[in-house]
Amino acid sequence: QVQLAESGGGSVQAGGSLRLSCAVFRNTYSRYSSYCMAWFRQTPGKEREGVAAIYGGEGSTYYADSVKGRFTISQDNANNTVYLQMTSLKPEDTAMYYCAADRILSVSCSTIGMRYFTYWGQGTQVTVSS
Repeated sequence: QVQLAESGGGSVQAGGSLRLSCAVFRNTYSRYSSYCMAWFRQTPGKEREGVAAIYGGEGSTYYADSVKGRFTISQDNANNTVYLQMTSLKPEDTAMYYCAADRILSVSCSTIGMRYFTYWGQGTQVTVSS
């Protein structure tokens, strides 16, 4: 069983930066290296969109085209936390951001597909004003 808790959302002007955090809590031991951690976002009436993912074992990172070069996903294994550093924010980045996790293959992790993830956080709101 895995529990996730996001934080760090807020309101920012276009061009600004925010860093989201996802604290990971595990009730049972499992190899961190076999987990894929990801960030998704969703706006009302739209499907949840994969933004970035990191595969624990290799540290390989994957990004949606819309955020490449602006967002960076990273993980702190010692503190069981995953981060999403967001820079050059745009109004279209406004959304509820969710952290997700599951033990999946790296090839599945690279797709940042919602269907692969079992564990989800409650979300943190990011609002970017123009």
